[in-house]
Amino acid sequence: MIAVLKHELKSYFHTLTAYVFGAFLLAAVGIGAMLYNIQAAVSNFEFVLSFSSLIFVVTVPILTMRVIAEERKQKTDQLLYSLPITTTQVVVGKYLALLTVYLIPLCIIAVYPLIFAQFGDVYLPASYGSILAFFIMGAALIALGMFISSLTDNQGFAAGIGIAVILLNYYSVSLSEYVSSTALGSVAALCVIILALGAVIKHLTRNENLAYGVCFVLIAAIAAVCFMDSTKFENLLPGIMTRLSLFDLFTGFVNGVFDMTSIVYYASVIVFFLFLSIQSLEKRRYN
Repeated sequence: MIAVLKHELKSYFHTLTAYVFGAFLLAAVGIGAMLYNIQAAVSNFEFVLSFSSLIFVVTVPILTMRVIAEERKQKTDQLLYSLPITTTQVVVGKYLALLTVYLIPLCIIAVYPLIFAQFGDVYLPASYGSILAFFIMGAALIALGMFISSLTDNQGFAAGIGIAVILLNYYSVSLSEYVSSTALGSVAALCVIILALGAVIKHLTRNENLAYGVCFVLIAAIAAVCFMDSTKFENLLPGIMTRLSLFDLFTGFVNGVFDMTSIVYYASVIVFFLFLSIQSLEKRRYN
């Protein structure tokens, strides 16, 4: 795993990937600091991080698009399978390299509250609690981008899908106000999600019976609950869209509330998508 980590870090810093990612992130935070902390004379550094979180829509896909997709395109993933390490170690090694690239500009950003504190009253616990949450949220998005990269050998396609998915997650709370809140609308949306889940299972396992079985069981469960009490599905879809938003959870930290439930949710997202990435590579290994 250490060998994979070193190899990935060397490749990131021998190309422009790490530098472009760091430059975009530092530029976004710098612009936010200028607008809020300097021009508007606002002492809350948390607002800067909330403003800068939109940059993840572009920077995370740029950072993660090549992590596995390039290996598949160049057929070098076959070399990974021949190494005396497990697929889990490969994925974790690559993921730790991505986190290292992400952590470097974040360490520079962590100095900003100390600088601003020299010229005004900055509540440092809230600032650094938000920086920690900002790091964990970014780590969750990186795990998502890594999984998307594992599904294709086309870096451009991986970046495009990553931008679309993260942008949808960013605006999911706003979009939840325009989606149907009726029971029928929620049931229809859940059926579409289940079918998409079945497609992912089929892609990862190449087992059509498993995919169809999961879809049938879940749709049958929804039909049974709807038959007994359809009111349970009212306002369900807007609620799901709001709860799944990684960016909306960050709002609590910006408002000065260090919510451990949100931290656990971010950690669960990281583990979930790393697990899916491992399964994606395992499928290719055995194929």
